[in-house]
Amino acid sequence: MKQTNICFLLKDGWVLLGMKKRGFGMGKWNGFGGKVKDDEDVKIAVIREIKEEVGVDVAIDDLKEMGTLDFRFQAAPDWDNFCHIFIATAWSGEPSESEEMRPQWYGMDKLPFDSMWVDDPYWVPLVLSGKKIKGRFLFDDSGKEILNFAVSEVHP
Repeated sequence: MKQTNICFLLKDGWVLLGMKKRGFGMGKWNGFGGKVKDDEDVKIAVIREIKEEVGVDVAIDDLKEMGTLDFRFQAAPDWDNFCHIFIATAWSGEPSESEEMRPQWYGMDKLPFDSMWVDDPYWVPLVLSGKKIKGRFLFDDSGKEILNFAVSEVHP
């Protein structure tokens, strides 16, 4: 199963999302991240992905781990992935558009869920409110409908 990551950049009650312009998830607003390369540390991978997608530098100590999600796709097991979730409130540089993502700030209470992944309303608000979570989602053949899911808060 692929290892993936996602990071939400937060600032003064706002969250930076990116409109995916190509590839898996095209046309959806999302946090920044992607695949973890073989033998790559998940934190190093998310820092690399953030730089590639939005052009800012996040220090490893500025990443806060917020949990994990296990995504399974009924008819497309090659899409299955285990995702590590992070937030960051500090970085250097100004977010800018890349060939992969177009960034835009949203109020944390005004997220564009109609243009995000179908699972996002079940877990993104929890993470943005500071809760650590773990979850699992099983999607239908199209990947557009949730067949089964569970999300819970993780207490230290």
